[in-house]
Amino acid sequence: MNTKLPDSIRGFTLIELLIVIALLGALAIGLLATIDPFEQLKKGRDTSTRNTELEYYNAELRSYSTKGVFTWPTSSTFTASQLNTMTSDLTSLINQGELKDQFVQLAGTGNLAKILVTSTDATHVSVCFKPESKSFQADPATIYGSDGVTSSVTCKSQTSSGGTDCYYCVQ
Repeated sequence: MNTKLPDSIRGFTLIELLIVIALLGALAIGLLATIDPFEQLKKGRDTSTRNTELEYYNAELRSYSTKGVFTWPTSSTFTASQLNTMTSDLTSLINQGELKDQFVQLAGTGNLAKILVTSTDATHVSVCFKPESKSFQADPATIYGSDGVTSSVTCKSQTSSGGTDCYYCVQ
């Protein structure tokens, strides 16, 4: 009696299947390490925050060029106020037509809370946020303290061996 199966019925051995699964797993891990989905999410949030920051900054500049003053009293100076707490300034910019009516809803209060606004005199405004992603932390524009003044410490954007977190600012 012949118990040997014909070649057309034979399949893969367990060892062959395990080797293929291990190779596919190693490729998947390598791909995830390259793409780093969490870093991509952080980069997306930073891009959204930067766009909101720039939209607010440009609205303030347009308002200043038209009225000759910022939306806050020219005699007041302040350091690192969260944008979500500056409701009268946002309302003023919306009423002037410099920002969209739904700016606050579209930006989200969480995003606005990340943005810090500083005014050191009647003609200066600095708008900053602290980036989460490695690519924004390494950006050459990320060299400021939270008040928009150039940082005296070594930022991650200034060195390849660590450094501290600094802020991305427009001014």
